[in-house]
Amino acid sequence: QVQLVESGGGSVQAGGSLRLSCAASGGTFSQYAVGWFRQAPGKDREFVGAISWSPGTTYWPDSVKDRFDIFRDSAKNTVYLQIDSLKPDDTAVYYCAAGSMLVPSSAPEGYPYWGQGTQVTVSS
Repeated sequence: QVQLVESGGGSVQAGGSLRLSCAASGGTFSQYAVGWFRQAPGKDREFVGAISWSPGTTYWPDSVKDRFDIFRDSAKNTVYLQIDSLKPDDTAVYYCAAGSMLVPSSAPEGYPYWGQGTQVTVSS
């Protein structure tokens, strides 16, 4: 069973950038799609992007596709979420998740494996 660990969150000013990492242990990302979600206080968990393992196609909701990017480092068994032009509305706990699917799902229910989350706080 794969375990996921996120890192890279922090407090930044609006307009800044962050790169979040999702490292897998106890297994590899091979044959797993990886999704990124975020959850702000009092709100539902929101899909912010995903990447299929093969061929590495990325998927985005319209709300973030111009500012977010996902890429992977197979040698490090790590998937990254790059967030640029951060806004205060991006403040949330960010989670990565993995699931065995050819086309990543935008629904949290599609992913059986989750990391513990990393906090991103954006100040104006």
